[in-house]
Amino acid sequence: MNLILWDNDGVLVDTERLYFQATQDVLAEVDFELSMEDYIELLLVQARGVWHLLEGNGYSDDDIAAMKRRRDARYADYLASEPILIDGVREVLDQLHGRFAMGIVTSSLRHHFEIIHARTGLLDYFDFVIANEDVTRSKPDPEPYVTALKKAGAKPEDAVAVEDSERGLIAARGAGVDCYIIPTKLTRQSNFEGALEILENISKVPKRIQARGFAGPCRKD
Repeated sequence: MNLILWDNDGVLVDTERLYFQATQDVLAEVDFELSMEDYIELLLVQARGVWHLLEGNGYSDDDIAAMKRRRDARYADYLASEPILIDGVREVLDQLHGRFAMGIVTSSLRHHFEIIHARTGLLDYFDFVIANEDVTRSKPDPEPYVTALKKAGAKPEDAVAVEDSERGLIAARGAGVDCYIIPTKLTRQSNFEGALEILENISKVPKRIQARGFAGPCRKD
């Protein structure tokens, strides 16, 4: 089997900027300014979130939980209204569909994931999705990729991942899966040591896959 495992946010859809905006909006309501630099470090590198920054400043757990709910609702509104599909994605998936098994491995909540792809129409290209609720530990823990391999019945050496972030790379490599990186404006300064290659855009993926000797067809219909 030859398996391609795709990250979602930042690789297939341009949504990280919207999540940042929603988080920044809600924190601004309590006069806390979230910088892009802090967001990148805390969410895209460390995967810690930003809410611990409010602890010890008079905000209870209930206060923070309410802010998270407002953030999630605002993010959902942005997802439903802003342009999100990354240029070239559909063309690349058209080239690979039917020749390779393909899955999405994402840290997105399934609710947000469904809002995203109700608009994109991309899900017919994929054999399965591993979302936030399908694992107990999110990226950079390797569990999402280990779960995807089990779902596909594949060995790590028979798979390749496509990610945009350092935490995604760490997760894939921790599961033994080689990983291409397509940096975004938010992640381009990250440490991508250990990646197979850093690609300029998604249109480069099919030739790189072919160069690795992957060959189809391999889908289980």
